[in-house]
Amino acid sequence: MLSPAKVKFRKQQRGKMRGLSKGGCRVDFGDYGLQLLGCGWVTARQIEAGRVAIMRHVRRAGKLWIRIFPDKPIGKKPAETRMGKGKSVPEEWVAVVRPGRMLYELGGVPEDVARQAFALAAHKLPVRSRFVRREVL
Repeated sequence: MLSPAKVKFRKQQRGKMRGLSKGGCRVDFGDYGLQLLGCGWVTARQIEAGRVAIMRHVRRAGKLWIRIFPDKPIGKKPAETRMGKGKSVPEEWVAVVRPGRMLYELGGVPEDVARQAFALAAHKLPVRSRFVRREVL
């Protein structure tokens, strides 16, 4: 699973999830992409589950690019714990995504195969998404 090798600070604040994505909104590497339409946190496990679903469907043909990286540590307090006593230990890593962000890109496969593969991956994600094609200029 994806996680940073080293971080400057072990714990982070939760932050805000509003506005549109600042970058990474176009299909830059492959021919087709999965673009996110909502904001939220995508965990490293969800990214990996989507990747496995795509690669199983395309039978390891073509090339897949993952355009986000989970670099935010999230800690969860145990159930029935009183308030206070500081932050909990980081348990998982998430990527903060905003509307317009490209999550996966796929190249070297036909469009119908890519569309079905991204539909399988979209079921693994907590935010809405759509299939996009590279714009030919």
